[in-house]
Amino acid sequence: MKYMSSWAYAGLGLIVLAAAPSVQGQQRAIRTVSSISPQDKESGAKQHPQLLNEFGGAYAGPQAKYVEGVGRRIAVQSGLSNAQGDFTVTLLNSPVNNAFAIPGGYVYVTRQLMALMNDEAELAGVLGHEIGHVAARHGQRRQQAAQRNAIGGTLLQVLTGALLGDSALGGLLQKGIGQGSQLLTLKFSRSQEYEADDLGIRYLASGGYDPRALSTMLASLAAQSSLDARVTGNARSVPEWASTHPDPASRVGRAARNAAASGSTSTVRNRDAFLNALDGVLYGDDPKQGVIEGSRFRHPDLRLSFTAPQGFGMENGANAVTVAGSGGQAQFGAAPFSGDLSAYIDSVFAKLGGGDAVPPGEVRRTTVNGLPAAWRTIRASTQSSQVDATVFAYDFGGGKAYHFLLLTAAGQGVGPFSTMVQSVQRLSAQEAAAIKPRHVSVLTVKSGDTVQSLAKRMAYGDYPLDRFLTLNALTANSVLRPGQRVKIVSW
Repeated sequence: MKYMSSWAYAGLGLIVLAAAPSVQGQQRAIRTVSSISPQDKESGAKQHPQLLNEFGGAYAGPQAKYVEGVGRRIAVQSGLSNAQGDFTVTLLNSPVNNAFAIPGGYVYVTRQLMALMNDEAELAGVLGHEIGHVAARHGQRRQQAAQRNAIGGTLLQVLTGALLGDSALGGLLQKGIGQGSQLLTLKFSRSQEYEADDLGIRYLASGGYDPRALSTMLASLAAQSSLDARVTGNARSVPEWASTHPDPASRVGRAARNAAASGSTSTVRNRDAFLNALDGVLYGDDPKQGVIEGSRFRHPDLRLSFTAPQGFGMENGANAVTVAGSGGQAQFGAAPFSGDLSAYIDSVFAKLGGGDAVPPGEVRRTTVNGLPAAWRTIRASTQSSQVDATVFAYDFGGGKAYHFLLLTAAGQGVGPFSTMVQSVQRLSAQEAAAIKPRHVSVLTVKSGDTVQSLAKRMAYGDYPLDRFLTLNALTANSVLRPGQRVKIVSW
């Protein structure tokens, strides 16, 4: 989260898993477009800046150029364009395992997902899958389906569909999660995921890569999903690839079978080139956007911290921190501040409400850990239910204020988030200085090194062995060879 005046955060899903016919039979039936239309180019160019803003911005490290080159080479296999320059491939500065693409030749992958990969072919497979969605025009079909159906699922999604047009808060949730990316958060259909998978495998084969790379990448993702569940439980969301689609492990076998059915004999993985490029990439949260450790969020530049309620997940976006659980959802962010908390709260409601008149209501004041604070709750009625929307704001002095937007069931108000709103506090200079970034380091195995000994060098106090094994697609029984290259996470 950066100090910005707008709310913007959303995750993009990729994969649905189940059995399906072989890749050869599936691919003949896939209808794809053969060019990037001027309309798609215009639409993509408009969405690109917003997506960069919402997903941490473009990563500035040397890895970005490498990813761009691999992405453009695999993208031309789609037939959308023979000119690599027609594709804009971006490595995002995001700690979430994710990738996506939009019409117009725009393709994205996060640095966190890149760190989970172990060779160039896996990177090409992930990007090829996403480009396959565009080639098959899955996004347009998904958007049409969204316009016909209300969004279901989480409380935030339900409220988005229920509140639109119902009250002065009709636009609150749309603006809360970002209109430009809202439709991208919807899942693709099962058949669409199969098609994108099969296209990704086709692109790998035609591009000269080992088509099995997608299945090995999915195996790493399955291991990461399992590790996240054991390490953090509900304390933090699992990767987007896992959270938006069930059981990545069951998909590994299907992708492997379809790769074998492709007829390709290529075994090119380009592991060394990939590891050379990956070495030094930022891992986990970027301290410039704040860091999450367990259920606590800390931001060294803003000099603040808070703790999510027990049982709630937390995800850090470029402009806001999202907190979600069965009792409600919340976002923590900032807005322009003139020194009056009451006016600040009204301005947040007004902006989220699309400029419509905000119903009058009482602003209550308090002090939280020495910080002047205030909050206000508005009841929003829908055709089927009522909900409470609360803005809880804090005056940090120096013309800076921050706030939570809380969404709970009618009558709950702050309720489920009472401990969280009371946990906001300043960080001391010493506490802020102690927050340091983690990076991926590529090491060469020496004689006597074992998975256990190298795991001790991981920059984590919990589950170091599990983290090391997952990062390197290894098992506890794996025997390392001198000269072998592996990844660790270091300070």
